[in-house]
Amino acid sequence: MAYALPIIMPNPNRGACGFQSSEFEQEYDRPSKSQLKREMTALQKLGEELIAEPKERVKRVPMPEDVRDAILECQTIKDHEGRRRQLQYVGKKMRTLDEDEIAAIQKTLDSWKGLSKADTAAMHALERRRDKLLSDDGALTELLAQYPEVDVQQLRTLIRNARKEQAENRPPKAYREIFQILKQLQSKTSSPTPGQHDDDQTEEE
Repeated sequence: MAYALPIIMPNPNRGACGFQSSEFEQEYDRPSKSQLKREMTALQKLGEELIAEPKERVKRVPMPEDVRDAILECQTIKDHEGRRRQLQYVGKKMRTLDEDEIAAIQKTLDSWKGLSKADTAAMHALERRRDKLLSDDGALTELLAQYPEVDVQQLRTLIRNARKEQAENRPPKAYREIFQILKQLQSKTSSPTPGQHDDDQTEEE
């Protein structure tokens, strides 16, 4: 007796390997766990960079108010455990940002880094000029040609005292005063950059 075999109709929604084509595409496009982890880590670091910036700078960064509030709150927390929890919360808030918001924040931070590098380069140039004043008598003549208004007698005295400080291993009082004079002269001939007006700006000795 012959039995009729059931007729299996092909499923138009499935591919040859039994997966729906739409399911396969979604699985293929989904970010890997390692990629998601890298993105989370990057956003956490971005939040930590913002926390490290001065409060007034953070207020100028383009971002949603709830994210800004979380960052400003973290800046005020001194307790280690409390700060750790707030850092995690900041990271969570950072992950709510869209690509355009993240790009705007990163662009702002990058622009600040550029200014900081310019400030550092200018400071090092002044330090090199100061050292040349101490090692080369002709450097003072060059400085006077560029800045005729400088008090040459005061500067000669400071250079002599700075040399003596170095020879006797004494605190570099005159050495630092020379730097401040050079800094003031430069500020008269160039537009100030952020941080240049800070008298407490650290110089390398």
